Amino acid sequence: MYATSMSRNAEVPVFNQIEEVRTKLGLSRQELADMVGVHYQTIGYLERGEYSPSLVLALRISEAVNKPVSELFSLTDPKKGKK
Repeated sequence: MYATSMSRNAEVPVFNQIEEVRTKLGLSRQELADMVGVHYQTIGYLERGEYSPSLVLALRISEAVNKPVSELFSLTDPKKGKK
């Protein structure tokens, strides 16, 4: 769950909780994508950690799911508690 290949800072992984939050809310990737103005595949790339979002997109996702950015994105793997 971290971005490496498409990130501007490939050496710094960015972890996210998008999929967990999205599924708890009962949203499909398409629905979340429509809410934030991106293609549904972009949501998939983000969830798999293949891409790090721009700050604007991170803020839009945060607003759409009503969670603080700090609950969605982290430099620490929430599953491992490590960087």
